[in-house]
Amino acid sequence: MDTLYDWITVSLFAGLIVLFLQRSMSDSADEHHDSIFLYIGAGLGCAVANYLGNQGFHILAIPLIVATIGFILYFLRPFPLSPGR
Repeated sequence: MDTLYDWITVSLFAGLIVLFLQRSMSDSADEHHDSIFLYIGAGLGCAVANYLGNQGFHILAIPLIVATIGFILYFLRPFPLSPGR
């Protein structure tokens, strides 16, 4: 782990893993039923952004990291929308 891109994308990917495991092991009635393809898409976003950043394509890597974070927040919703839910 040599670059800032490595640290950021690996951290995002680790968060995806924790979110996936938490939701796959949940026994609650309000269980999330996310498609595995959403997690694959977010993981690919992390991988491609890391590759582009390490190759010096900063103008492409930074927006891709931001887009991946937006994708995770919009589609996977790791945080509850309201305190009552």
